[in-house]
Amino acid sequence: MRIVQRGMPGLPLVVACAFILAGAVGPAAAQAYPSRPITMVVPFAAGGPTDTLARIMAERMKGSLGQPVIVENVTGGAGTVAVGRVARSAPDGYTLSIGNVGTHVITGATHALQYDLLKDLEPVALLANNPVMIVSKNAVPAQNLTQLIAWLKANEDKVSAGTSGAGAPSHVSGILFQNLTGTRFQFVPYRGAGPVLQDLMAGQIDLMFDQVSNSLPHVRGGKIKAYAVAAKARTASAPDVPTVDEAGLPDFHVSVWHALWVPRGTPKTVIAAVNAAVKDALADPAVRARLADLGQDVPALEQQMPEALRAFHKAEVERWWPIIRAANITLQ
Repeated sequence: MRIVQRGMPGLPLVVACAFILAGAVGPAAAQAYPSRPITMVVPFAAGGPTDTLARIMAERMKGSLGQPVIVENVTGGAGTVAVGRVARSAPDGYTLSIGNVGTHVITGATHALQYDLLKDLEPVALLANNPVMIVSKNAVPAQNLTQLIAWLKANEDKVSAGTSGAGAPSHVSGILFQNLTGTRFQFVPYRGAGPVLQDLMAGQIDLMFDQVSNSLPHVRGGKIKAYAVAAKARTASAPDVPTVDEAGLPDFHVSVWHALWVPRGTPKTVIAAVNAAVKDALADPAVRARLADLGQDVPALEQQMPEALRAFHKAEVERWWPIIRAANITLQ
């Protein structure tokens, strides 16, 4: 009896089988993302609003991705150390950059960066918006935003506004407010929002442009006054506080938004997988409830897409960089 080996023309049977198996397994292996844990790099210390948001998202995203999402806190340089690390990482989807308007927009105008915020990072999704709230100590006589602006003009350069530091969102928000209202007051830099709020409640400073999530508990407790939320719509966490549009300052829209990026060159299929996990998380009622408790507004579904973040990110850079540079805010 004669045994005949049937392979590909000109190839031994074993080699032919190897090609066939490679063709069948190769594409599947290439699409097997993720196959190991993913790291989400937070540019601030543990316990802050960005870290809290990162941990909420990471916990929920691991169910969709089938792999742990590890939160790593990398501090320094107003977030530039962490963002730079991600920008230089392998574009394989295993290193994610979570950040906000401060780390991914403002630093581009205040620091000499070794990376390009728009070119060296690929957008994944907008995660949440935390509008700025205009608050003051209780002793300020104004009862609404119109009266506050009038009071500021009557006390030019006598009023103090606390910030989380030079170039922080609370600082550049105050500069924009001055530009729009024609008011002038003194900025007092602190090392974080916590000390600012303490001095505001104690009456040591007069004014603050703060994230809703930070100030709202103290507004509810009657320890400080709230005049308006810098958004087009009232925030769900503070429905009784009018918007700036309702209060008479329609162009003052400021939000400490958060988003997710990956290094430039990351495959679109990988970005789509991470984006899908983000959208699943933001659609979860439990996640939405936790974010609402923190004063974070979930963006509409169409705003959660990568291209929507790309356009929004670019628009924020074009909006804030001229304001910051005109104010001569530079940090190294």
